[in-house]
Amino acid sequence: MGIKVLLVDDHLMVLKGLRFFLGTQSEIDLVGEASNGEEAIRQVKALQPDVVLMDLTMPVMDGIEATKRIKNEHPNMKIIVLTSFSDQDHVVPALQAGADGYQLKDIEPDELVKSIKAVYAGETHLHPTATSQLLSHVSNGTKTNEAEKSFNQLTAREKDVLRQITLGRNNKEISTELFITEKTVKTHVSNILGKLGLHDRTQAAILAMKNKWFDA
Repeated sequence: MGIKVLLVDDHLMVLKGLRFFLGTQSEIDLVGEASNGEEAIRQVKALQPDVVLMDLTMPVMDGIEATKRIKNEHPNMKIIVLTSFSDQDHVVPALQAGADGYQLKDIEPDELVKSIKAVYAGETHLHPTATSQLLSHVSNGTKTNEAEKSFNQLTAREKDVLRQITLGRNNKEISTELFITEKTVKTHVSNILGKLGLHDRTQAAILAMKNKWFDA
């Protein structure tokens, strides 16, 4: 069985196009569809997909709220936002809600498959425009001097964990690499986000890369 994918979009033509292309991929198994956030939550519970392709603007419940609720109930489930919007007002809330990926609907089909595989493997996969918007958000909220001061407040082990985050590793992989428990990794990640004044590990990774903390 391939990667189980749930499609969530209120536009029939989008669903039809996704269904047609992804249905040809041997490594992907389409398990269901939903046309709004509430239906998506019900389908997630019933079908237990590996990856959810989530639209943002939908009736009844939008994709951001649905993402937030799904992540609260199923923290390990992977969600890729697939939308037409690339502005900061959509990108940042979606990632803060817990989305593991953010792609635009003009994405090349092969790139979408690559994104699904990457997110399923535990990576964060963002469209370049989404990365730019997130970087701008992080930069606006954290001045360089403040960022350096915050980074210097991290312990040596927290810096080790942050470096692993910038490499795209998940908690299990970090625990193996650093020979510590996943619970300890989670504690370190929480401390890192608190000291840097950030909401999630994606922002932490981008801030570290922007300031070239681990380039040496």
